[in-house]
Amino acid sequence: MTRAVSLYELAHARSGDKGNRLNIAVVCREPRFFEPLRERLTETFVARVFRERRPTAVKRYELPKLHAFNFVLDDVLDGGVNGSLGLDGHGKTLSFLLLSAEIEMPAGLLSLAEEPAPELMSGGSR
Repeated sequence: MTRAVSLYELAHARSGDKGNRLNIAVVCREPRFFEPLRERLTETFVARVFRERRPTAVKRYELPKLHAFNFVLDDVLDGGVNGSLGLDGHGKTLSFLLLSAEIEMPAGLLSLAEEPAPELMSGGSR
């Protein structure tokens, strides 16, 4: 059984740009999310998330020791920061687009992740 969750619940992201190329690093919040995301967070999935920006290529690099992935998307920045009339042609903000995408994950894996950490529940210092 699976359940759709936003990628934000499973990972952090950091992005940047070089010319018209977008780079997004996706780092799992917990190591146990790496294998299920390896199966689901594919180049095809990411290309579909960015379909309105029409990437000409999407390449995924795996970083298993860091429980992370790096995606490189070509031609999604309207020509790049210096070549675009867009308000924000930077890649910096586009990681949020990917993190907001919903992805199907095993329900049993998610039930453990839904329990908030005790330090987050305390509401302040001890």
